[in-house]
Amino acid sequence: MQSPISLHQPQWVKDFRAFLMRGNVIDLAVGVVIGAAFTAVVASLVEDLFNPLLGLLLGGIDFANLFVVLSGERRPTLAATREGGAAVLALGVFLNAVIKFAIVGFAVFWLVKVLSRLGVAGEKKEVKPSAEQLLLAEIRDELRAAREPLTPRS
Repeated sequence: MQSPISLHQPQWVKDFRAFLMRGNVIDLAVGVVIGAAFTAVVASLVEDLFNPLLGLLLGGIDFANLFVVLSGERRPTLAATREGGAAVLALGVFLNAVIKFAIVGFAVFWLVKVLSRLGVAGEKKEVKPSAEQLLLAEIRDELRAAREPLTPRS
């Protein structure tokens, strides 16, 4: 049963809906969601496992509170020092970000490497023409040669 009220849909709405339903956009959205979840796992790995172990090996350093005060009063934690209005270089936070980046980069490298071996991503393998295609190309070439006017040989 049709609706008694006819609603006109502007063309841009139709175009936008078609754009969203294309496969690439949906794949990208799935990739972003999985990437966000993976980033949360990596953040926990670095902050909850790597940093405490690394800090223990280096003499009990807490990387979350590893910072240098440029100006202002130094307080017990980075958050408290920033709340006090001090300018700080948050070396521990930066080190965490570098470690997270390295882990994500390493994981993406291996993912691309595995997918390229499976033939899913990366360069396409050269496809050789089938016997039928070779035969058709031969026939085409012979027909072209028969159509060309005979030219005297020198």
